[in-house]
Amino acid sequence: MDTDVVLWIVVVTALAFDFTNGFHDTANAVATSISTRAMAPRVAVTIAAALNFVGAFLSLAVAATIASGIVDADVITPQIVFAGLIGAIAWNLATWYFGLPSSSSHALIGGVVGAAFAAEGSKAVYGDGLLEKVVIPALVAPVLAMVAAGLAILIIYRIVGRQHPGVVSRGFRLGQIISGSLFSLSHGTNDAQKTMGIMFLALVANGNLQPSDDIPTWVIVSAATAIALGTYVGGWRIIRTMGSRIIKMDPAQGFAAQGIGAAVILSASHVGFPLSTTHVMSGGIMGAGAAKRFSAVRWGVAGNIVVAWVLTLPAAAVVGGATYGVTRLFGTGPAGPLVVSVALLVALLWALARIVTGKTVPVEA
Repeated sequence: MDTDVVLWIVVVTALAFDFTNGFHDTANAVATSISTRAMAPRVAVTIAAALNFVGAFLSLAVAATIASGIVDADVITPQIVFAGLIGAIAWNLATWYFGLPSSSSHALIGGVVGAAFAAEGSKAVYGDGLLEKVVIPALVAPVLAMVAAGLAILIIYRIVGRQHPGVVSRGFRLGQIISGSLFSLSHGTNDAQKTMGIMFLALVANGNLQPSDDIPTWVIVSAATAIALGTYVGGWRIIRTMGSRIIKMDPAQGFAAQGIGAAVILSASHVGFPLSTTHVMSGGIMGAGAAKRFSAVRWGVAGNIVVAWVLTLPAAAVVGGATYGVTRLFGTGPAGPLVVSVALLVALLWALARIVTGKTVPVEA
């Protein structure tokens, strides 16, 4: 009975993480469209939420990677998964508070790796899998998006350079509706999968499933719903950073960044790489700005974002490991996860109160 209680605490915590992933990463999909006035803020987040939900059903390759390619499922327990989720949620809330676009994906992976290492040592972590499927893509993806978006905007300006600016802006605002929608769809195919993989890992650890089993439908639906709801709530602090603090964006730049970002993420989802959509979109925005004029990018803001990227994996790992240590003080039963869950609930209610009371407001331009 105690093990089932712990399992359901883990499932609820995983969905809470998925929710924070949604509102933390909303900016990736909608910030450029809102900044250039291609879409009204609430329309943008509504479309993004719906397409995140749909995208979650298109591929399960990333979920499979999270469930079996980074940590050893045979030594993972529900308590380890719970501690990893707490590490990820804590980092999401901290970076949201400071308006920094960090990676929810890497926070989740870091949290689980840290908790697994604290519990079982290095044998629980697949170092090669972590390097090949997380670290290398984390280095390559934002650079690839930056270069590709830069080339794309140069080509765009070459094609439309002699056209009337008003006509060009209206055309690319319409294009942003399509590219932004595609990015939201791609976000669902990558980010929602991570929570599915974690929930599957917990079910295997608890003995409810075998590693060779398919991911249950209820896991897919609940994860898709949680990330869609989080996206609809919207993380307006980070939207402000992505939409207006990195560069002063025009519709053509927004279209280029969104289109390239969607292409990179969909490609990664196809091969099962748990890519950071935040890294990709930030890289695309920087590339689109730098290609127009290097000084157009506010490199101080960009530097702060990169620092957050670098800290994400180790910071979430430390919190995940520390959380596992705290839960173990209460034994192997549900007491430890329950105590930590109450603290987490307080933090989430505080975050929601900040949003609902208007402490974080949408950026119109």
